[in-house]
Parts: sequence; structure tokens; C-alpha cells
Amino acid sequence: MQHRVRAVLLTPNDTMLLIKRIRPGIDPYWVIVGGKIEPTDAGSEDALLREVREEIAGEAEIVSLLHTIETDDERQDFYLATIEKWSFEDRTGPEFSQEGRGEYILEEIPLTADALDMVNLLPQDFAAVLRDAVERGELLAAR
Repeated sequence: MQHRVRAVLLTPNDTMLLIKRIRPGIDPYWVIVGGKIEPTDAGSEDALLREVREEIAGEAEIVSLLHTIETDDERQDFYLATIEKWSFEDRTGPEFSQEGRGEYILEEIPLTADALDMVNLLPQDFAAVLRDAVERGELLAAR
């Protein structure tokens, strides 16, 4: 079973960081920063912090596990985390240099249901969970 970790990264500006993916032949979509747990990672949280460093050259502080989605072949753990500084230009993840992967654009999205409704956040199951958490004020309370 593939195990992935994702970070809903809350900024000091009351926004969250999402990566917009633009790929040939596919409508643009947004994803949460994160990726696969590697054998060299000490655990889920270690993998998450590594992914944040690779994808946005930032240092996150994990607040809590927000949600888990599990299928027959994959588990995704979505963590709530805060971040103060990042540099998308200094990212080092291997996916950024692979031919044919399309564009990756880091965006700050306001912590509002309306802002979330404006993006095609995948996976959709998690987008609904995140929207509910935003409407209940849980994300702003975590800042």
C-alpha cells in the first residue's frame, strides 16, 4: 500500500498554500503540498517535513492530523501545519525537473469557503473536508 502525507500549510496572512498543476490536456487543478513516505523517513511527520522542504523550501510546524483517506491501494494522511517562510524558487523535489510533468505554481488561497470553491482541489473527498473545517473556523483557530 502506498502511503502519502500532505500538509495544509497555514500562513501568517490567514491563507493556505496550494500548488496549482497545469498539465497538457487536463483542466488545471490544485493539490496540497506533500508526497510519498520514503524508506529513509523516520515516520509520517518526518516525511511531511521533508516534502515541505523539497516542494517549497520551507520549514513547517505540524499542528495536528486533520484527516485520513484510505483506499485498497493508498493511504493519505492530511496534516494541519503552520509555515512562516518559504521559497518556491528554491524547491528541490525531483518531480520539478521531470520532463512532461507540466507546470507547478504555488498559490496563497484565503481561508474562506468561497476561495476554496474557486479552485479544483484534489482529491475531492478531502476538498469537502477542508471546506467544512474552514466554515467551522477550525483552521483560523489553529493559527
